[in-house]
Amino acid sequence: MGGIFKAYDVRGIYPTEINEAIAEKIGQAFWYVLAADGFPSGKSVVVSRDMRSHSGPLQAALVRGLRTAGLDVIDIGMVTTPMNYFAIGHLGAGGGVQVTASHNPAKYNGLKFSRHEARPVSGETGIQLMEQKVAAGDLPEAEEPGTIGTADVWNAYSDHILAHLERPVDAKPLKVAIDAANGMGTIYRPIIDKLGIEVVPLYFELDGTFPNHEANPLKLENLRDLTAAVRKHGADLGVTFDGDADRAAFTDEKGEPIGSDLATALIAGELLEHNPGSHVLYDLRSSRAVAEYIREKGGIPVRERVGHSFMKKTLREKHAVFGGELAGHYYFRDNYYADCALMAVVEILNLLWKEGKPTSEIVRPLLRYAKSPEINFVVEDKQGKMRELAERFKDGEIDYLDGITVQYPDWWFNVRPSNTEPYLRLVMEAKDEASLKHHMEEMLGLLGEPAE
Repeated sequence: MGGIFKAYDVRGIYPTEINEAIAEKIGQAFWYVLAADGFPSGKSVVVSRDMRSHSGPLQAALVRGLRTAGLDVIDIGMVTTPMNYFAIGHLGAGGGVQVTASHNPAKYNGLKFSRHEARPVSGETGIQLMEQKVAAGDLPEAEEPGTIGTADVWNAYSDHILAHLERPVDAKPLKVAIDAANGMGTIYRPIIDKLGIEVVPLYFELDGTFPNHEANPLKLENLRDLTAAVRKHGADLGVTFDGDADRAAFTDEKGEPIGSDLATALIAGELLEHNPGSHVLYDLRSSRAVAEYIREKGGIPVRERVGHSFMKKTLREKHAVFGGELAGHYYFRDNYYADCALMAVVEILNLLWKEGKPTSEIVRPLLRYAKSPEINFVVEDKQGKMRELAERFKDGEIDYLDGITVQYPDWWFNVRPSNTEPYLRLVMEAKDEASLKHHMEEMLGLLGEPAE
C-alpha cells in the first residue's frame, strides 16, 4: 500500500497510493480502533473533508466502509481539521475522520483519525492496527449497516472561538495580514470578520491545487507574500495557516517570522493569567527561553517529545492549560486538548491589545539565545549516528526523550530521526551567534551536508 500508514495519519499520492478502494477498507478497519476502547462514546463517527478535488470521492468511500462495519456516520461537510476535532467533543461522538493531506502538495491526500473526546490515533494507538487488518483482509461487516446523518457545527464553533476574545471596548482595530494559502483557513473568514480587526487578506479562495504557494508555513519561502503584505500595508501582525488550518505561523509588524516556540510562550503567558500555576507543554526543540518564560509567568513548564499524540496524552495527564510545538500546532485544554490555529490567533490578538505595543517589542524579551531552524540530514544508519553523537558528547547532560538531546550550560542540541523520511533532524541553540556558528560547524563535520 505504498507506505501510506504513517506515524500520525494515513497519507499518500492520489490515486496511485491512496484511492477509493483503500479508503473504504480503512473505514471498515477503523471499527477495530474504536472497539479497542470499548466504544465509550458510542459508535458514531464525525466525518469531514478538505477542499482537494479528490477529497469528496475519498470521503464517500470512507463512509461506505464505516457504515459497512456498523459505525454511524455524522457528515459535517467541508471543514477544517480543528472543526472536526471540535465536532467530536461537541457532539459527543465516538470518533472522527478528516479527509485531508494537510500541508502536502495537491497530488496528495490522506486521513486523520480521532477517538472519543478528540483523542488522537497514532501508529501505536490504531494506525498500525488498521494497516494490519487491511493487509490481512480482516474487515468487519455488520448485520445492519450504520446510519448516516449530517450536522452543522459552524455556529457552535464560531461561538466557541469568539468566547475567548478579550478585545477592549476602546481598543483600536489592529491591522492583520492573513494568508489562507488557498486552504481551509479560507472558510474562517466569517469568524475573522468578527474579531474586531482590519484584515489584509491573501489567497482567500479555496483551491486544492495551491496555485500561489505551498500551504506549509514551516518553509520560509511560503511566508514571502505575507511578509510583503505586512510591510506594504503597515500591518500590526501577519498570520498564515497550513492546508487544513490546524497550524498557524506568525510574523511581527516588520514581517519578521516569529518562531512557533516563542509564540507558544506568548500564548502561555496569556492563558496563565487566567489559570495561574497550571502546567504548559512545549516540545523539546523549543528555545530554553520558553520554559524560562513559562516559569516567569507562574506556570509549570513540561518538556515533551514531538508529535500531537504525545502532546495530547500528556496534556490530559497533567490537566495542562496549553501546549505548543515548533511546527505551529497549539493545543488548548478548553478545546478538548486539541490543536486549534484560530484560537492561537485570538490569544495573540488578546496579547497585542493588552500590551498596546508593536509585536516585535513583545517578542524581543524572548530573543535570549541564538537558535538554528530544524535542519535535515540524510543518514542511512540513524541509530548508529546517534550512538556516535552520544559518545562524542558524553561529557554533556544526555537524554533520549526523542532522539538524543545533549545539554551544556551555554548550548544544547537535539538530533531525532524522522518517522517518515530517511532523515536525522537537528536543532541547536547557543548563548550567542558566534557560539552557535562554532558548534554548528562541529556538528556539520559529524552529520555531513544538510539535505536540500
